Amino acid sequence: MAMDKEKLRSIISEVLSELDIDEKTINTTSSSPVITSKTADSNTLKLTDTGDATPGTITDEVVIGITPAFGVYQTETIIGIPHASVLREIMAGIEEEGVKCRVIRVYRTADVAFTGHDAAKLSGSGIAIGIQSKGTSVIHQKDLTPLANLELFPQAPIIDLPTYRQIGKNAAQYAKGESPDPVPVKNDQMARPKYQAISALLHNKEAEHQDLKKKPQAVKVEYI
Repeated sequence: MAMDKEKLRSIISEVLSELDIDEKTINTTSSSPVITSKTADSNTLKLTDTGDATPGTITDEVVIGITPAFGVYQTETIIGIPHASVLREIMAGIEEEGVKCRVIRVYRTADVAFTGHDAAKLSGSGIAIGIQSKGTSVIHQKDLTPLANLELFPQAPIIDLPTYRQIGKNAAQYAKGESPDPVPVKNDQMARPKYQAISALLHNKEAEHQDLKKKPQAVKVEYI
């Protein structure tokens, strides 16, 4: 049964109070996009849609699929890692393996599995990474079903920058036909109850920017 907005807000306020977090620090009402995101070294990320994404024609590429709000309406993961840093690390991991990468934005869904799968279908290698604004990630392959995947990273609160870089490296290795060891991930049983309400709020805000009729868009990535 769907939960009404007031009930959800009440639960979230209680959780944030327990965590000593001011709800005003989380953007829940703004309809104006934030179009930049800064890395720790103060570089600014600029993401620009450049038209419909096309199927890849080269086999040595990994496509990174980002969700509708990534880097625009939301600019940090659930634990405050700038999207600029996240994207830089993933891309660096791919490039370190000698594989090319390109970024697309999937508008029809805010779900990480379907985002990754849509990206994989456009990848020349059939391999892609999907990432939500809150930080949840997946390595996907085009001939798998959307809810199946190569590697899933569902606990965004415990994903750090070295992990994002390794996600990029593993995806590139899959693209080269290799079978890498799964990316090591931490396990925190308290992460889910601690962040569940905030996660739901961020997902709902992401979903507001879905467009079921809009095709995936090619994205130009600039650090300025």
